[in-house]
Amino acid sequence: MILITGGRGAIATELLALLHADGLPLRVGSARPADLAPPPGVETVALDLTDPATFPVALAGVTSVFLYASAERVTDFAEQAQRAGVAHVVVLSSSSVLGLLGSEPEDDALAASHLAVERALLDSPIETTLLRPGAFASNATAWAWPVRSGNPIPLPFPGAHTDPVHEKDVAEAARAVLTDPRLRGGRFTLTGPESLTFAEQIDRLGAVTGLAIAYEHITPEQWKKEMAEHIPAAYADALLAWWRSTDGRPVALTRDVEELTGHPARPFTAWAADHIADFTAP
Repeated sequence: MILITGGRGAIATELLALLHADGLPLRVGSARPADLAPPPGVETVALDLTDPATFPVALAGVTSVFLYASAERVTDFAEQAQRAGVAHVVVLSSSSVLGLLGSEPEDDALAASHLAVERALLDSPIETTLLRPGAFASNATAWAWPVRSGNPIPLPFPGAHTDPVHEKDVAEAARAVLTDPRLRGGRFTLTGPESLTFAEQIDRLGAVTGLAIAYEHITPEQWKKEMAEHIPAAYADALLAWWRSTDGRPVALTRDVEELTGHPARPFTAWAADHIADFTAP
């Protein structure tokens, strides 16, 4: 049986549909299982990855796990997964960890959290596969409210490059490494097909939606203040530092999505078309 954690998330939802279509036995976990609406025959379970008391029931009878964990109790999760007989864990990590693996690691709270999860699983006897996406295309949903309200999108670094990857591509990559034993234990960096600035993403979003979308260049301090209720200060600082480092500098791309899924990574315009209702619905 495969356990999918973070069951209400976009990637978990896509992965669940793919594996269910494959006819595989599945269980999906969430801190709020009542909010889940899985396909018929799929088990749901209460699983709070910050509460080890929820781990044993969720892991009973499980052989593989798709894991998107916080660092807080990941060692407990790894230990209980081993005791439950889990043989393989696919960790949804982040390409940001690569900056901490180099010769000059940076102080990055987001990357450090992902790296702690990776290390906890790699230090366990469980075979571990790492998926390291770059920037999720779905980060653009943060722009939905200003777009719908006709306001400019506040950007501290409109010229910063990212590599937006579609959640469907991440889910298909996860499906591949969960179902093909030859891919187990791999480390895969997942990117979109293009390095795009935020300004370019907004232009493409406007072209797909048919809307005139503007942005406002604000200071990093203004952005951090506006995001204070939504993003912890340490994480906001990490994001600002990353955007500053890629301002005017394209980011490196990989072909790992294509190698795992058999097709090129979907462009940002495909993501925008799939999510057009987020930006146009009243």
